[in-house]
Amino acid sequence: MNQPLAYVNPGAKLAKNVVIEPFTNIENNVEIGDGTWIGSNVTIMEGARIGKNCRIFPGAVISAIPQDLKFEDEDSLVVIGNNVTIREFVTINRGTKASGVTKIGDNCLIMATAHIAHDCVLGDNAIVVNGVALAGHVIVGKNAIIGGLAAVHQFIHIGDHAMVSGGSLVRKDIPPYTKAAKEPISFVGINSIGLRRRGFTSEKIREIQDIYRIIYQKNYNTTQAIGIVEAEMKASKERDQILQFIKDSKRGIMKGYTSLNSK
Repeated sequence: MNQPLAYVNPGAKLAKNVVIEPFTNIENNVEIGDGTWIGSNVTIMEGARIGKNCRIFPGAVISAIPQDLKFEDEDSLVVIGNNVTIREFVTINRGTKASGVTKIGDNCLIMATAHIAHDCVLGDNAIVVNGVALAGHVIVGKNAIIGGLAAVHQFIHIGDHAMVSGGSLVRKDIPPYTKAAKEPISFVGINSIGLRRRGFTSEKIREIQDIYRIIYQKNYNTTQAIGIVEAEMKASKERDQILQFIKDSKRGIMKGYTSLNSK
């Protein structure tokens, strides 16, 4: 249902039961899935691909060109999954030739005034709280939560089920299942409450805690800690995910709070 005071370019493709409120502008080369609601004063620009049953609140701007001086008007996309909520004045920029796409997974919640830059990838069920700024090429894992007003450096990787404290300056990768806080950004424990809410058993939570005790609380360097975890901890999906994340980190992982403040 389109309000007469909204503008929808004839080249846009809208599925059934899409609701568009007044004063919204939808440009060419946009696709919107069944049941999505788009509030007033929203701007959806070329290259947006929006899934089913999303809610986009007033003032949001989706698929504007990147804030990247290297951008040369190449074709690129913003791909938003199903059941995503995008609150007031969120901005999501489309990709560059580096990857061609900015991706938002299913069931994500992006709260008011957050910014998601070009080539970012958010996993399913991620929560980005009010005022968060994600620079280009940031990867946010599934079920991760980034607290309000956090600023995340380009190319940072935040792992699955991680939780980042509000107001954080994130310059290092945040491994999966952890909580990150302090300045500089530091390990302050595992996200045990979040893991319980998502069905992790007490035994599995203890296993994850034991892995991070070796990595962060035994005064080993990263290479030593990886070797000890591989030798002493039984292989599991979670163990292997943590180790692979650390091995793949290009910016390095956050440090332990104890080690940072013992110098």
